[in-house]
Amino acid sequence: MIKRLFDIKFSIIGLLLSFPLLLIISFLIKKESPGPAFYRGERVGKAGKVFRIFKFRSMVLNADKIGGPSTSADDPRLLKIGKFIKSHNLDELPQLINILKGEMSFVGPRPEVPSEVATYDEETKGIILSVKPGMTDLATLSNVHEGEILKGAKDPHEAYRRLIQPQKLKLAKEYVRTRSFWLDIKIILKTIKSAII
Repeated sequence: MIKRLFDIKFSIIGLLLSFPLLLIISFLIKKESPGPAFYRGERVGKAGKVFRIFKFRSMVLNADKIGGPSTSADDPRLLKIGKFIKSHNLDELPQLINILKGEMSFVGPRPEVPSEVATYDEETKGIILSVKPGMTDLATLSNVHEGEILKGAKDPHEAYRRLIQPQKLKLAKEYVRTRSFWLDIKIILKTIKSAII
């Protein structure tokens, strides 16, 4: 209950404070590339419920039909503004809407696409999908710049599964097993610090 009240209060505050920035980013995306400013991809939430995530569109239109779900820093599908907002994690800001709707929380395992969740073993699914996904978690802090790790890979998604996913799942399960309100606060503060630095 405390976590949900925290999510509601601070997602509203976050949306109000970031509203001018949201408008500017939306304008710059639409100026560079025709189409919507938001990307509404499918993600798997608590108990396996599929929802549509809010993210700023950082790529060309229909990028999901051109390449895979993982994005390297040198992905040719990235817009100029897309490279900037991804490098500063600004593409994640619209997820405040998902938090307000109750589909996500500020802290929790990062939500994955259905095809990726389908590769998890049953134990992993049971643990990770027992809580709401979040904007940030232990794995986010560990791999702040995933795109840089995948840079130069011939197959970014294969590299993601090999270099990032094992640790990501391990940290996601660790979070679920040890989660507390105070751990959430620590993760949020460290995320803000990493974004500033």
